[in-house]
Amino acid sequence: MRPLLPRGLYGRAALILVVPVVTVQIVLSVAVIQRLYEDVTRQMTRSLASGLEALAEAVEAAPDLPAAQEVLRDLGPSASVRAELPAGGPLTDGRALTDLSGRTVIETLEDEVAGVRAVDLVPGGPVTVSIDTRHGLLAVSFERRRVSPSNPHQLVVVTAVTSLLMTFIAFLFLRNQLRPVRRLALAAEAFGRGRVVPYRPSGSTEVRAAGHAFLDMRARIERQIEQRTLMLSGVSHDLRTPLTRLKLELAMLPEEESAAAMSRDVAEMEALVDAFLAFARGDALDGEPEPADPVALVADLVERWSRGGQPVAVGPVSAGAEAEATVPLRRQAILRALENLVGNAVRYGGRAEVGVTLSPRAVVFSVEDDGPGIPRARRDEALRPFSRLDTARNQNAGSGVGLGLAIATDIARSHGGTLRLGDSERLGGLKAEIVLPR
Repeated sequence: MRPLLPRGLYGRAALILVVPVVTVQIVLSVAVIQRLYEDVTRQMTRSLASGLEALAEAVEAAPDLPAAQEVLRDLGPSASVRAELPAGGPLTDGRALTDLSGRTVIETLEDEVAGVRAVDLVPGGPVTVSIDTRHGLLAVSFERRRVSPSNPHQLVVVTAVTSLLMTFIAFLFLRNQLRPVRRLALAAEAFGRGRVVPYRPSGSTEVRAAGHAFLDMRARIERQIEQRTLMLSGVSHDLRTPLTRLKLELAMLPEEESAAAMSRDVAEMEALVDAFLAFARGDALDGEPEPADPVALVADLVERWSRGGQPVAVGPVSAGAEAEATVPLRRQAILRALENLVGNAVRYGGRAEVGVTLSPRAVVFSVEDDGPGIPRARRDEALRPFSRLDTARNQNAGSGVGLGLAIATDIARSHGGTLRLGDSERLGGLKAEIVLPR
């Protein structure tokens, strides 16, 4: 049953409302209404049957046929029936299949009136009862409303209309109760993508409690990001100052092999500090997401690498007919993530290609190379900070600090997306994809 259930909260709540109402109405119609109208029909038919029985006895008491016909002319109008003696016609019971109360009428007349041969319940016409007498077949006709309620469906209609009205009112009330949950979900989803939207807790006590808990959590995360940024500013200042002094002192030393080695160490330390600060800063300083063209962003990135003489080209670019051309994102953060991926690609491979795929639900940036790739078993390890897989990659391609993929992962997550590693079918190396939801 699970695949058949609605996926949304509104659909499931509506199902919870509709199923009990429909069930109650069916039970009421079958177990109560049918029994009620059967009893009413039986009582009305018995009242008329006593009059028919008296009329048949009077006909039987007449000495001959003319006298019996005279009795019918005297008693028929007073009993509000039309009588015919002798009468012809079919001697079989007749009723429509949908005439549920007609079965009760036939059974009651046959039980209460002696000599009943047939009861004809013509749809939309009078009821005709054929009775055997010693003067011939007596046919008595009367209106149907005298033996059964004229509008038996009224209670069903009233019940159905009332149920629909109350269901609509309940749905409006439920929508007002679910609206705060939806607003909380949208605020949490936006914050997960790096955007802060105004949110004020409302609704029931439980929803308000969840909303206040979300606001407290968001405030703590924002304070943590702010404190981290301030701390990194101090770390950057404290580390760069002694590194600058070391570089100046080394520059004043004679050009010896030891001094050159120390200069390389200082340069490596400076690169390590820069990479660490870039990773710790993430995209906290890039502001709010703004609409950007992913295709133009990729073209600009490839042009900058090509001007530097790097073998980087534009890869497959595809956009669905229903996909919008712009996507809200932090342009500088995405560029930094792609720069890291392209840097890894050209470091460990001979060439790289950067592509983008736009769809109504997501935008996917891809970077492919023709290098040795990363084994499937070590791809999760490669995404961790300061993880270097030189044994799996090219040993002679240059050194890194193990933060390129971690920075790209952090930026993708701040946009509500993810970084996926796979095999490049086109180039044979690694394929890194940044998947961002729209």
